Amino acid sequence: MFVERALNGDFNVESSEIADRFGLSLPKLRHYMQLGYVTSSVEVGTESHVGTTRLSLRFGNRLWRAVLNDENEVQHEETVFLRSSRVF
Repeated sequence: MFVERALNGDFNVESSEIADRFGLSLPKLRHYMQLGYVTSSVEVGTESHVGTTRLSLRFGNRLWRAVLNDENEVQHEETVFLRSSRVF
């Protein structure tokens, strides 16, 4: 997977790569992104993790995370399905 860092500091990931990890077609992913259903976060490593960055993208109960080194190369990635926190 290729992750690009823009001049403004933003990270760019190929939409087709994310669609694949979420089990969606590219048009479906783009549709959900336009609706604001895909959220992202960036965490910068501290202490023993200095030089790493964790990217997270979430869609519903699906979460994709990647840990990047200081050259923005993916060192580890995972896609998980989160359990509901709702109590019935």
